[in-house]
Amino acid sequence: MHNAWGSRISFSGIRGSLYLFCTSNRFFNATTVAAAAGTIAASEVGNVLLVASIAKSLSEPGGARNLEKDAGSIDLSEDLVLQVLCRKSLDASQKLDFFRWCTLKPNYIHSTRTYSQIFHTICRCPQFHDEIPDLLNSVSSDGLALDSATFKLILDAFIHSGKFVSALEILDHMEKDLGAVSCLKPDLYSTVLIALIRKNQLRVALSIFLKFLDNSRTDEKGSGTPDAIACNELLVGLRKANMNDEFMLVFHKLREKGFFPLDRWGYNICIHGFGCKGDLSTSLTLFKEMKERGDPFSPDLCTYNSLIQVLCLAGKVTDALCVWEELKGSSGHEPDLFTYRVLVQGCSKAYRIGDAMNIFSQMQQDGVRPDTALYNSLLNGLMKAQKLTEACNLFEKMAEEDGVRASSWTYNILIDGLFRNGRALAAYTLFSDLKKKGSNFVDGITFSIVALHLCREGQVEEALLLVEEMEARGFIVDLVTISSLLISFYRHGMSDQTERLMKYIRDGNLVPNVLSWKATMEDSMKAKQSKEKDSTPMFPSRGDFADILSVINLANGKTDSGLGTEDIEPESDNIDPWSASPYLDLLANQLSPRSLFSLSRGRRIVAKGIDSFDIDMVNTYLSIFLAKGKLSLACKLFEIFTNMGVDPVSYTFNSMMSSFVKKGYLNEAWGVLQAMGEQLCPADIATYNVIIQGLGKMGRADLASAVLDKLMKQGGYLDIVMYNTLINALGKAGRIEEANTLFQQMQTSGINPDVVTYNTLIEIHNKAGRLKDAYKFLKMMLDAGCAPNHVTDTTLDFLEKEIEKHRYQKATMKPINAEDPS
Repeated sequence: MHNAWGSRISFSGIRGSLYLFCTSNRFFNATTVAAAAGTIAASEVGNVLLVASIAKSLSEPGGARNLEKDAGSIDLSEDLVLQVLCRKSLDASQKLDFFRWCTLKPNYIHSTRTYSQIFHTICRCPQFHDEIPDLLNSVSSDGLALDSATFKLILDAFIHSGKFVSALEILDHMEKDLGAVSCLKPDLYSTVLIALIRKNQLRVALSIFLKFLDNSRTDEKGSGTPDAIACNELLVGLRKANMNDEFMLVFHKLREKGFFPLDRWGYNICIHGFGCKGDLSTSLTLFKEMKERGDPFSPDLCTYNSLIQVLCLAGKVTDALCVWEELKGSSGHEPDLFTYRVLVQGCSKAYRIGDAMNIFSQMQQDGVRPDTALYNSLLNGLMKAQKLTEACNLFEKMAEEDGVRASSWTYNILIDGLFRNGRALAAYTLFSDLKKKGSNFVDGITFSIVALHLCREGQVEEALLLVEEMEARGFIVDLVTISSLLISFYRHGMSDQTERLMKYIRDGNLVPNVLSWKATMEDSMKAKQSKEKDSTPMFPSRGDFADILSVINLANGKTDSGLGTEDIEPESDNIDPWSASPYLDLLANQLSPRSLFSLSRGRRIVAKGIDSFDIDMVNTYLSIFLAKGKLSLACKLFEIFTNMGVDPVSYTFNSMMSSFVKKGYLNEAWGVLQAMGEQLCPADIATYNVIIQGLGKMGRADLASAVLDKLMKQGGYLDIVMYNTLINALGKAGRIEEANTLFQQMQTSGINPDVVTYNTLIEIHNKAGRLKDAYKFLKMMLDAGCAPNHVTDTTLDFLEKEIEKHRYQKATMKPINAEDPS
């Protein structure tokens, strides 16, 4: 009968339910139930008893089928279904069984609330995630739409279980059928993005982010965009993954929305990201914008550290030092370990060892404790500057005085530095001792360094044995090691050893890639070459090498791209006398074009995964052909792979240009330099070394000096190769005094001369007839402990002959006799 409770259930049914409820719970008796019935409304008692009865039926064998016999006496309602689905005594499978049973009942349709509840249940159980698509289809067929929280719950479930493809499919379904994007709140959506990013699913996160951004509407408060934390996480993830194009896309998409949802942290991320790409102009613009927006966007210590780092990366170490002084003096912030680490690294790379040591001393005075990374940067700089004694003293101080523990990278720097400073025996002895101490002191890079230097010394068999040992110790034989050995094989006529090398490579992808690439390259080289000569039409030149200043002169109005203090003309109207960062304000107000000079020297092997494999192999085989003097083959290889879409890097252009200069093809070298500029490929110190060599061959030492002046204004520096090259060019042009002045500048800059420097000075003074000066440089070389080589012997033979010739001329000179008529 239909009673006052509103439930079509008979009195006997109630009594039966009450009996079942009582007998199923040992903590309740009839008296307790009667008391409860007296205090609880009759309808509530009925619901409790009915839910208990249904729960008991579901928990018994047969599940929802047990409900069929009483189906006619159960009046399904949203509230009843929700109570059953919330029942803690039922597991997920029983609740899902009941939910399906209800779906099949006539005159009943699930509501949004019941769907949300079942989704909450099964999302917590990964074994039932496969049921979600069917349930979503049911939602769609019932004409319902889930709320934002439930939608987020479903996405979270797939993301946390690693089913990212399913998550994307669910998102597409919601967008297409239910219009879920419009109901998805940015704050809920942002957590989904963060979860994807932290699980290293960047491309999935980026895809979802862009879809949402394109479909959202931004009001004046920016409520239609993800929050600052999600944007920051995405930008950081893209930056760490070197997805620079995607980084730029996200940045510009956010700017197009008319509201930039990044906070102070986001600004710092973008300043660093654009600076690392060489776009210093944008970095400084963002700094200026931070200051204009004020708190809570005002620059902090991280902002200053980011700007100092990007200035150093752009080769503008002078500006970085000025910003550092400003940071200490008026910014209200104190430099930390990261500040000093970046400055020491920048100064060391720019051969400004004196500045690096001064910063190191200042850091210790300020009570900042140096770490291993900072010591490594300083050691590397000292080794590059040929300051071997100072490097060894610093290494001892590192362990004994400061108690900083050396890492395997520290030993790698020492071993490589000893090799490069002509101490091969000491380097190999250190390497052997470290191997005995265990794997904590050596790694795959250590073996690769030693193998590289063995190859350079022509000890290819020893290098192969080292690779065999490397593989036996469990280290990966990487592309850098393979590249060094391949070049040595071809240089020494041992190309048949390639197969022997391959069996030591355990990387499953690297072996087939190298062999396939080699086969493709050899097949391509057999095809007819479209260029008739070594080079000529490939790099058409406009003008000649003497026009070099027109390429490297990047002046823009009143300022130079170097952004150095000597180039900036202060405008008092644009300077805030109360600013905490007047120098940075000046840089930001006088922006320059994109910097095309890189402080980091281009490398043959980048080894950044499969994305860089092609260009790495192109550069390796270019090195092989150029080392054997096969310029025509090198040009053909360059042509084939650039036509295939392989983008050259600085090392590629530098290699081609250097070979053209050595062969005297200066117009072609000029064409390479122009092509390099057109592709916005940054020039590095190696590029300038080649330029100076070319100008030296032309006898244009005057232009060489002008180029170096321009380089220094752009924030560049002179390394030991540059000094040696320019000293040679000046000497051959007869400008001996300028060469001597440059030698003195080299010493005062903190770079110790090497054997090439002394050989060059002895030779140019010898040929100029300045024998005493030549002998002076020989003595200086021996006093400095610089070991002579075969070039020194040849130069000394010539010097000895010149001295003997001079002595003979003096000995055969006869005094003039005035009385002698002859």
